[in-house]
Amino acid sequence: MEQFIAFAPYVGIALIFYFLIIRPQSKRRKEEKQFAESLKVGDRVITTSGIHGKVNQINADKGTVMIETGAGKMLFERTAISVELTKKLNTPTDVKK
Repeated sequence: MEQFIAFAPYVGIALIFYFLIIRPQSKRRKEEKQFAESLKVGDRVITTSGIHGKVNQINADKGTVMIETGAGKMLFERTAISVELTKKLNTPTDVKK
């Protein structure tokens, strides 16, 4: 019994580490993968570098996306599209005047 009590804090630390770091990170990774696969032509997106644009072409083989911006067309990796920023862009906001 004494061995279990001496080992309990390590188990507690491992559980806390799992629930605070590992689990949320894997959930975010899964959400990003699902978002990247659901992109379609015409979607308005924001890249992780802050570039706003509209998806013009998707190349599934190479994993790239052509985005049309005010400056022209640019080629990005699918992983360069920000999930959080794009959701904010496409979510309607209630602005009362």
